[in-house]
Amino acid sequence: MNAIQMLLNDPVVWGSLLGIATVISLLAYYVWLFLTNIKNAVPPQE
Repeated sequence: MNAIQMLLNDPVVWGSLLGIATVISLLAYYVWLFLTNIKNAVPPQE
């Protein structure tokens, strides 16, 4: 339990987890945006 307690008290670990969470949330948003735009696409008019 000492190693886990040490990791939970380390600000570098929290910063890394926050950065990873931010990247994953941006990735999920852009996947959702891409799929939504494909679903609602209007065929080109000639």
